[in-house]
Amino acid sequence: MHHPHLRLLDCRFDLRDALLGRMAYAEGHLPGAVYTDLEMNLSGPVTESGAGGRHPLPDPQALAAWLGEQGIGPDSLVVCYDAGGAQGFYAARAWWLLRWLGHEQVAVLDGGLTAWQAAGGELTSQEPQPTPATFTPKVQTSYLATADEVAALSDDTLLIDSRAPERYRGDTEPLDRKAGHIPGAVNRPWTEALDGQGRFQAAESQAERLGAAPAQATVTYCGSGVSATPNLLARELAGVPLGPDNRLYAGSWSDWVSDDARPITTGPAST
Repeated sequence: MHHPHLRLLDCRFDLRDALLGRMAYAEGHLPGAVYTDLEMNLSGPVTESGAGGRHPLPDPQALAAWLGEQGIGPDSLVVCYDAGGAQGFYAARAWWLLRWLGHEQVAVLDGGLTAWQAAGGELTSQEPQPTPATFTPKVQTSYLATADEVAALSDDTLLIDSRAPERYRGDTEPLDRKAGHIPGAVNRPWTEALDGQGRFQAAESQAERLGAAPAQATVTYCGSGVSATPNLLARELAGVPLGPDNRLYAGSWSDWVSDDARPITTGPAST
């Protein structure tokens, strides 16, 4: 990777133990990468009511200030990476957040750390000392859908649930207070965006898998707004950029079930 303004974000994390990602970073990371914690840096405080979900969006100014401290400014090319494979959604969360803040020069390292090492890339335990920069956020409100907007979606918009099929059906729910899915949602597990090597599939495969027409709007959700982001990236790869036709319901299922008045559905999708 050679770019005069390259900045790397190591986004490895484990929902079962928040310390594992930081420990893995300390053992070895891409040269120049700074550690980026899902819950400390890429999420806001969880509310007592659960509104906003398990990983609420961070305050834009707070995130922008942290990015600036990491040396990320308007000219930076930011590459986000995680472990890849089954843990390959944390980098996409960082990618989406930077795009939400109006930063266009951001990418995800395809295949994550696994692909880097397979290609002969070296790791280091040395932590960088970035020169601070000024990151000015330009929040893209069109990238988001609220719970009320999701509840009022027309049949013209495809609502995509990115979780595993068993969680979508409501067979099991290991994290949130209710099981099932939002009425009208179709199940497109985020893992199917990747091939057998943990890399994103080609654009044609993404379009076919997601099942949305090029001109059709989509709103995508997951459990807490993290694992939905690979599907948003997949739709952009298929030719539909983030915006009104490719939005994230950031609070996702954990936000939806924080209000008992909202309906839920269980079982497979109707045909």
